[in-house]
Amino acid sequence: MSKPTQLTPFGYALAGALGACFSNAVVYPLDIVKTRIQATTVDASETEKLSVIRVLLRILKEEGISGYYRGFLATMLNTFSMQYAYFFFYSFVRTSYIKRLAARRPSGSAAAPLSTAAELGLGAVAGALAQIFTIPVAVIATRQQIGRSLDRPNLKKTSKAAADGSKTEKAETEEEYDDSFLGVAKEIIAEEGVTGLWLGIKPGLVLTVNPAITYGMYERVKSVMLIAKGDTKANAKLSPWMAFTVGALSKALATVVTYPYIMAKIRIQARSADVEEAQEEHIPLPQHNKPHHKSGHHVGALTVLSRVWRRQGFLGWYQGMGAQLIKAVITQALLFMSKDQFEHWALAIMVLLYRLRGAKP
Repeated sequence: MSKPTQLTPFGYALAGALGACFSNAVVYPLDIVKTRIQATTVDASETEKLSVIRVLLRILKEEGISGYYRGFLATMLNTFSMQYAYFFFYSFVRTSYIKRLAARRPSGSAAAPLSTAAELGLGAVAGALAQIFTIPVAVIATRQQIGRSLDRPNLKKTSKAAADGSKTEKAETEEEYDDSFLGVAKEIIAEEGVTGLWLGIKPGLVLTVNPAITYGMYERVKSVMLIAKGDTKANAKLSPWMAFTVGALSKALATVVTYPYIMAKIRIQARSADVEEAQEEHIPLPQHNKPHHKSGHHVGALTVLSRVWRRQGFLGWYQGMGAQLIKAVITQALLFMSKDQFEHWALAIMVLLYRLRGAKP
């Protein structure tokens, strides 16, 4: 085995995953805020309660500083696994596709940049494969981030209705909550069955167009800018600030286009869609650690969006988009800006592993 001099798909995947963890860790409290805003069901007259500042202050008051980092490890695991899987599949699929095009091209002719449609298609295939393998960790991470925060409004309503202050009912309501990774996984399985770990897979697959738009747009703009500069080398790269700008704009566009489905997926995974269904059908609210769907039917993304439309109108589909957009743009821009540096580190890790393997007797 020869000493590695350039990154393989494994190396690109490692670099992408490390960069994604770094960028998401920087803005993690904002990730908590945007998840809770997306999962909360309110009427149009109550949306002002869901501003970023109000939610940040509420978390600090009710849960302390630690509330800003609920589910941090699970989210980092989800980020690493999702980004690793996406970058791996994207690099592998894209490299394979380019090699097939090169084999058909006349020898000596210059390689033409991939079309936008090709970039989007390759990104969608990579995103779908990554979703299937990593969504169970995403569901657990979402539940950990939310915790019992969605129950508090219901607890307040219950306490007002039950003025007699029944201690038994209070004890049942305030049951001990195991928010560990395995504890949340067990709760999901108890409520939804094993398939509950794949809640939101359908909207998740639809949302593969999000990274497809982001990376397709980025690669397309990057190639145009490099050609305009006259830099046509295969390993040509943008400056960090230019990569920051292009990455931010690419992610912003993808977020605006796909946001309603992002919100619907979060509500499905966070159980708020089940609560809303129970309220509309006038049946008892779903209980923790007990089956939620006797018929095996799960609320779909289109059903969630239609209910939001009836209660809040079109703007309801974009509840929490401000937090999502700020978080998404910052993380994606940091990822693109630091991408080259993490690729250098990934290559250094591969060289180190090569040397360690060569040192074995």
